[in-house]
Amino acid sequence: MARRAAPPNAGPGYYNGTPSRGALTDPNESFFSAFLREEIFAPEKLPGNLSILTGAAVFFRGIAAIRTFGELIIP
Repeated sequence: MARRAAPPNAGPGYYNGTPSRGALTDPNESFFSAFLREEIFAPEKLPGNLSILTGAAVFFRGIAAIRTFGELIIP
């Protein structure tokens, strides 16, 4: 069976792994600000980032509570 060709201007049929930057980005933007915009504050990644932040906050609050009130636990 013959294989059909891709439609014109379809682009590659594989994932190239490079993130596509939006057309409205500043070409002189620093790496750190691009990282914050694309990974931290991106709307599609915000729920996961909030989940990580909540877990870290509960962990460190637990450590602070044990260090503060640890004497009450020991009989």
